[in-house]
Amino acid sequence: MALWRGSAYAGFLALAVGCVLLLEPQLPGSALRSLWSSLQLAPAPAGPGSPEGRLAAAWDALIVRPARRWRRVAVGVNACVDVVLSGVKLLEALGLSPGNGKDHTILHSKNDLEEAFIHFMGKGVAAERFFSDKEAFHDIAQIASELPGAQHYVGGNAALIGQKFAANSDLKVLLCGPVGPKLHELLDDNVFVPPESLQEVDEFHLILEYQAGEEWGRLKAPHANRFIFSHDLSNGAMNMLEVFVSSLEEFQPDLVVLSGLHMMEGQSKELQRKRLLEVVTSISDIPTGIPVHLELASMTNRELMRSIVHQVFPAVTSLGLNEQELLFLSQAASGPHSSLSSWNGVPDVGMVSDILFWILKEHGRSKSRASDLTRIHFHTLVYHILATVDGHWANQLAAVAAGARVAGTQACATETIDASRVSLRAPREFMTSHSEAGSRIVIDPSRPVAEWHREGVSFHFTPVLVCKDPVRTVGLGDAISAEGLFYSEVRPHY
Repeated sequence: MALWRGSAYAGFLALAVGCVLLLEPQLPGSALRSLWSSLQLAPAPAGPGSPEGRLAAAWDALIVRPARRWRRVAVGVNACVDVVLSGVKLLEALGLSPGNGKDHTILHSKNDLEEAFIHFMGKGVAAERFFSDKEAFHDIAQIASELPGAQHYVGGNAALIGQKFAANSDLKVLLCGPVGPKLHELLDDNVFVPPESLQEVDEFHLILEYQAGEEWGRLKAPHANRFIFSHDLSNGAMNMLEVFVSSLEEFQPDLVVLSGLHMMEGQSKELQRKRLLEVVTSISDIPTGIPVHLELASMTNRELMRSIVHQVFPAVTSLGLNEQELLFLSQAASGPHSSLSSWNGVPDVGMVSDILFWILKEHGRSKSRASDLTRIHFHTLVYHILATVDGHWANQLAAVAAGARVAGTQACATETIDASRVSLRAPREFMTSHSEAGSRIVIDPSRPVAEWHREGVSFHFTPVLVCKDPVRTVGLGDAISAEGLFYSEVRPHY
């Protein structure tokens, strides 16, 4: 009966709007839209019976701890203090006004900063850039730190991942990176920092946030996101790498997480080449049997990315990355769909799946290749995929669900998923491949993890419940990767 009444009301409203159109054909579209939206029935609030509520409940049932759990996790090597503030407010405080957007691989001035920020805010895409002028950066950082509303947080992928792991009291966490006094004060008590990692001055990264629909001049952000920049030489040279590896012998970790390679973009080609070889040597010094996860981040240098793919990927066990890093990686190393200049909206699941499959087939472990790479955790705003080489990992269904769940809770700053504050925006159906005959998958919120297989590689897909009004977007990728690893179990191979 209630359903019939709702239909009757809707029919009556449509008739009423039709009559208005007939009587006032010149009425502007904006007035008609306003009239229609004011007449529409209010949507039912999202509750336990909504797709979002059903999906969250299904995750909770699926997410179980693995049989064999990590006890000691070592994380390195980039760490800093994030100064988080409104990007528009900072640029206005610097006396800048909205002009034309333009990407700069390295920022040399305030004007470069303004153009790059506008370029990425207009797309609603996250990015990270190096600011080359030390004095100018110091002045900008001082203004940013003192702006009303500016907040200081733990920053750097390694420190953020360490912080996320430290929330589990049964885990011991070692963090190696340039840790200054402010960062040390911000870190969880459960995070151990070796004395060699402590330094007198903090490294600051400025994180300029913007909200979905936020306007600046003619610019309007399609999504909430952030633009990050720094003048960070300590992390840029990965100065703590040797300290990190030398600390492992005493700490005896059963999982190692490495990040910060993207920070080398500010270095000369020669230094990059030399440092990358040292990274590979250092990783190979980690005892066999201890898995090494590499967390990637925003990059623009194709040559550096190509070198990482060919030299570093075979030395690590697991990768974490987002859609920007995945496409750039494929472009840099001539992978599938590399002719695509950028994603058009939500990254196509079949295309993402093709690239993940190619990474594991071309650069992952096989009988004919000396590579340790067997796992990739991919995350984008509306869905996640975990791809693994068969026989090496367990509990990946729980791991992908846990990573997606934490994306919703952390963005909304809630302990559990609040179905009224999140929305299900993932494609409800998709093809699993575009480079071969894939299968069509339809997602049911009550069974939110889809699984498919391709030539010895297993894929686990789950939608994300996207926070409608995110409190903080920084560090989401790091939290996702840490949570996915926390619920993962590596199978020993002797």
